Amino acid sequence: MDHPIKRDFARFRKIVKGKIRDNLRKYVSNGEMPIPKGDGTFKVPMPQIDTPRFKFGDKDAGGVGQGDGAEGEPIDGEGQPGEGDGEAGDNEGSKELEVSLSLEELASILGEELELPNIEPKGKKQLESFSNKYTSIGVTGPDSLKHFKRSYKEALKREVISGNYDPKNPVIVPIRGDYRYRAAHQKVEFENSAVVIYMMDVSGSMGDEQKEIVRTESFWINLWLKGQYKDIEVRYIIHDATAKEVDEHTFFRTRESGGTLISSAFKLCVDIIKEDYDFNEWNIYPFHFSDGDNWSTDDTKYCLELLDKEILPVSNMFCYGQVESRYGSGQFYKDLSTKYGEKSEDVILSKIKNKDAILDSIKDFLGKGK
Repeated sequence: MDHPIKRDFARFRKIVKGKIRDNLRKYVSNGEMPIPKGDGTFKVPMPQIDTPRFKFGDKDAGGVGQGDGAEGEPIDGEGQPGEGDGEAGDNEGSKELEVSLSLEELASILGEELELPNIEPKGKKQLESFSNKYTSIGVTGPDSLKHFKRSYKEALKREVISGNYDPKNPVIVPIRGDYRYRAAHQKVEFENSAVVIYMMDVSGSMGDEQKEIVRTESFWINLWLKGQYKDIEVRYIIHDATAKEVDEHTFFRTRESGGTLISSAFKLCVDIIKEDYDFNEWNIYPFHFSDGDNWSTDDTKYCLELLDKEILPVSNMFCYGQVESRYGSGQFYKDLSTKYGEKSEDVILSKIKNKDAILDSIKDFLGKGK
């Protein structure tokens, strides 16, 4: 039977996860994100929950120190009341409980809130992975894997068979031939791998607010995909009139003042896929975020050509998120919608008006289970 403390802890974690799920939309809209702890878990601040505590005495009765006397008067009648800097406040102190949740738990919360289906890989070849499980016993091995119970049992059998066992003096001394060791059985598993390629317009019309929306949305997209695939890689492309691959830090903090050629990002995306990701082995997810402006209709035609011939045939899906900007025309969304339709299974479109629309956009992208 489980210990009551373990049951209470499991119940408390269930309450915590329920609170996170109930407040997920507000949590995401505020731009807050779980903080990786480096051990595979994430730190999540939970200001809505008070840490359980004991409180002694009847709630209607006075507390410790009842009786005559003014506040601050020494107990023994000697000395002076203590002095301190600052003034007393009249507001309740901040109570913030930090809980640690695994990636799987956070992904589960997101999936339950958005009713996301599990992803069905797009006919990709599965990659082999190996795991060692100690499920058998061997006669050789290192001391660290010595199985003491089985070794003692073998020594006991030897003593009984040889007639040396004395029930009145049951001393058993194993010899080398008695030792038994835990033996590993190598299990071959087949796991799917995925790569996410984020492309973002960093021209002057994409400001800090737009980039923050993309940063928040990409975090939760990555979280869900990491919960679906054993191995996932993330690549970042920024572009204005030209495109280049950058690291994550640069991706969210770069702003240029040039024009916009979306095809430059699409071409670089194609090059990365061809060079590093065999579509027979990888599930490929290209995402593009922009405010919808492009330099010319000719470049848009070239983008559609690259999508049809190079990107869509090798990808699970192509996702375009249009982040609303006072300077963006939104034309590229209209062009993609005209070409593929808003209900396309392969080209998924989403309008992201503000931070409140992030979760709805994630559902647009991931709700098809591709």
